[in-house]
Amino acid sequence: MTIQEIKEKGLLLFECVSGSKAYGLDMPESDTDLKGVFYLPKEQFFGLQHVAQVQNETNDEVYYELGRFVELLLKNNPNILELLATPEDCVLFKHPIMERLTIEMFLSKQTKDTFSGYAVTQIRKAKGLKKKIVNPFPKEKKEVQDFCFVLQNYDAVPFRDWIAAQGYEQERCGLVKLPHAKGMYALFYDQTGIKSYKGVQKNKHSNEVSLSSVDEGEVVQVYLCFNTESYSSYCKDYNAYWEWVEKRNQERYAVNEKHQGGYDSKNMMHTIRLLEVADELMETGKLNIRRKNREALLAIKAGEKSYEELLLLAENILERIESKYNESDLNDFPDIEKAEMLLMEMREELYNR
Repeated sequence: MTIQEIKEKGLLLFECVSGSKAYGLDMPESDTDLKGVFYLPKEQFFGLQHVAQVQNETNDEVYYELGRFVELLLKNNPNILELLATPEDCVLFKHPIMERLTIEMFLSKQTKDTFSGYAVTQIRKAKGLKKKIVNPFPKEKKEVQDFCFVLQNYDAVPFRDWIAAQGYEQERCGLVKLPHAKGMYALFYDQTGIKSYKGVQKNKHSNEVSLSSVDEGEVVQVYLCFNTESYSSYCKDYNAYWEWVEKRNQERYAVNEKHQGGYDSKNMMHTIRLLEVADELMETGKLNIRRKNREALLAIKAGEKSYEELLLLAENILERIESKYNESDLNDFPDIEKAEMLLMEMREELYNR
């Protein structure tokens, strides 16, 4: 099912502009994000082809099936609650039946954890980008032999240093795995170049050491350890970094480089926004999508605050949220039974039209 099919078949229940334009934080270059709610045809809902969500290729248009929408509302999912509380000027279409779902039915003290938890996720994202900006991975990938060490005089000497000191070539080395000793090998060396040893690694792209056939009676040069855990961890981080480089939003990354704060300023803006919303929810019980402090939030997006300042601000808001939690007039949880009954009534009316 596609978004176009949903509209052509008259299955659309709600559609709105979301994201920065709904928050009042859009800029001339901002994209237009669309979200919506639909319902499945009766035979598809009761059959085997149930679809919970439909989106376009770029994920800037996302539409939720009615049941999934209510399920996420009951979980106090921030994105979905914001969808239900969309400002009127951002609503593009609203089926009359959607009037039965009100924000008051679903708001609860759960929002303390869902909104704050999502904000903490944003902080982690910002930290992750900070690490990538400050500590980029060289394009030249390390090799297996960079994670190999030889045991010498109660010490572990990097294999590259040892082989350079010996004047040896890694291609003439032969490794034999030691039994009952994970990652440990006996290293032999072919001075003549006629023993067909495999070397420590087959080539620079190898992901493991090479093993050789060694004749009985050959003399062990040293014992070698290959730190597989460290190599695996390095490969994971290296691949993640260069995948990020390939997929990153160049315009957004340019902003982050320009302000030189070493963090993702857009994520940090949304962190503060989410925490402020959670603070207001605990105090007033109201969900305000459009932000009144547009300039202050856009200043964060522009990188005008240091990363440390923003972390301190976030911590202060979190403390306020915790202090207001017990006094909040919000229910502890939404009324699941009431919401379920309403959902069934809505489906019956939609399918009996």
